[in-house]
Amino acid sequence: MTYKEKLQRRAKKSTETKALKKLSPYDIILWSNITEKTYKLQEANNQYFFKVHKDANKNDVKQAIKYIYNVTPTGVNIINVVFKWRSQRKLVRRSHKKAIVTLNKKDKIELWI
Repeated sequence: MTYKEKLQRRAKKSTETKALKKLSPYDIILWSNITEKTYKLQEANNQYFFKVHKDANKNDVKQAIKYIYNVTPTGVNIINVVFKWRSQRKLVRRSHKKAIVTLNKKDKIELWI
């Protein structure tokens, strides 16, 4: 196998859903994250923030958003938020996964606060 063939094989994008095989779309999207910063991005760039299941990937989130809100996302970014321990205030922040979903300008998601 030549180097060019290896690059072409590696460059193929997977569209396989991993977590949707064992979870429902409502189990993948846990809740929407609404803060001042996310509200500004929602109005300016039409980006929505969600806390998602730890096993979910971009394709799972995209399919779940299509199923729940009946809109097609143009892009999905996943962020792993790491575990933080603050010993002074005895505060624990568990690790979780966030998804930033970008929609077209004409699409909207109605979120309740």
